[in-house]
Amino acid sequence: MDGELLPADGELFPRERTEIAPGAVHVPDWLGPDLQRELLDACRAWARPPAGLRTVRTPGGGTMTARQVCLGLHWYPYGYARTAVDGDGAPVKPMPGRLAELGRQAVAAAYGGPSPAGTGAGTGSRAGGGGADTGAPAEPEPPYAYDIALINFYEGDSRMGMHRDAEERSGAPVVSLSLGDTCVFRFGNAASRGRPYQDLRLRSGDLFVFGGPARLAYHGVPKVLPGTAPPWLGLTGRLNITLRVGGLGTAPG
Repeated sequence: MDGELLPADGELFPRERTEIAPGAVHVPDWLGPDLQRELLDACRAWARPPAGLRTVRTPGGGTMTARQVCLGLHWYPYGYARTAVDGDGAPVKPMPGRLAELGRQAVAAAYGGPSPAGTGAGTGSRAGGGGADTGAPAEPEPPYAYDIALINFYEGDSRMGMHRDAEERSGAPVVSLSLGDTCVFRFGNAASRGRPYQDLRLRSGDLFVFGGPARLAYHGVPKVLPGTAPPWLGLTGRLNITLRVGGLGTAPG
């Protein structure tokens, strides 16, 4: 068989855009290599102090194994602030306009709309609905003003328990971008942390969007697969960039 007939990653069939649940859509390979490298460089800059990468501690005294840095507003269990209230207390770094625009483009790609010109995303046709029409619910037309980014860094033994993104007042879809090592991503239901849920693998460059009836579904990362990052990226571990619309009006103090 001619090797050129195989996808670039060596798989027999390309991974397809898939609706995991109503309103929850997985778009494989949405970020091309150049944009992945650009985002990795940006994440390294954002992770530096002040208001840099920190260990998150829960009210019960536990700690999250994935470390985090925030942009736009600072998330802490369980609210938002203008400063890193559970870190060094410094003002949070601003939300970059480029990242906010990427969030809007991601929603259009996941819900079947055309990928806007200049996205820089790889596999643009697939991001723009290359798979079958999933019937995922479209959100209102006005462009979303993505104003919060949570960036989580997972090392090989890091995990994320089942949780909901419920501190925002906006129902706009949550956008998740993956860089580095593949993870097992568990996407559940809105009623409880238990079953039913589905496990899927998110690889470097993958996009996952959940909104509409899936907006408050529980989700988590039970496992990271060390050594699975593409060698050309130069990252050991996994970075997850989660984009949200706060809908909070005047930022909390």
